[in-house]
Amino acid sequence: MNQGTYPLAASMINQINRLDVISNNLANSRTNGFKEDGLSEGSFNNYLKKAQEQNFTPTNINTVLNTVPKIDTKFIVSEQGSIVGTGNNLDFALVEKDAFFKVQNDQGEILLTRDGSFHSLNGQLVNGSGYTVLSANDDPIGADEGFGTLVGVAKTDYSNLEKIGNNAYRIKDQNIVENLGDNENSVIQSSLEKSNVNAVQTMVSLIDAHRRFAQSQKAIETIGQASKTLVDKLGRT
Repeated sequence: MNQGTYPLAASMINQINRLDVISNNLANSRTNGFKEDGLSEGSFNNYLKKAQEQNFTPTNINTVLNTVPKIDTKFIVSEQGSIVGTGNNLDFALVEKDAFFKVQNDQGEILLTRDGSFHSLNGQLVNGSGYTVLSANDDPIGADEGFGTLVGVAKTDYSNLEKIGNNAYRIKDQNIVENLGDNENSVIQSSLEKSNVNAVQTMVSLIDAHRRFAQSQKAIETIGQASKTLVDKLGRT
């Protein structure tokens, strides 16, 4: 195989990964409290360096493969979404970008979310996925209680969180989570935080990823055709 196809093929794989992430961002541009996902790209040299730091000896890699582009990191964009008033007493927005509501799923696991669109179900406060909204002491909140002052809020960095679907996050290390006993200055009642995804910019990024994929594909086809032509000429001689 022509060595020039390696970085082109890797670029195509990267664009497929970008398309998946960008499409998901675009689909959640109207999801309350949703945080955009981002990707960063590095070269294979970065992975060789990591292998050396872990005392792992990689196999012989040529200089072409060393420069193959590769998705390096997937991260959460923590930028705050716009906060809008709703007039609904069961809607809440968070003031600080590293603060989260505490909820509990059906398996009893405590998760975090930025989506403060709650409602009453069977006498308890729940979110849109049916998860129980918890107080600062990790207790369920009853429908006859003062919701605003009881909603539990926790603070942690996004690097300590993992997206698991349903607009919820799983905590990686509980030891670096700060539970706020008083949320008076952390929560805005009768308001919601919107998604931080800019639909127009995301659509432009989607088109760009499609074009980059097509360009790499076309380049591989051109290399293949050139190689075929060369083989045909050598065969005739």
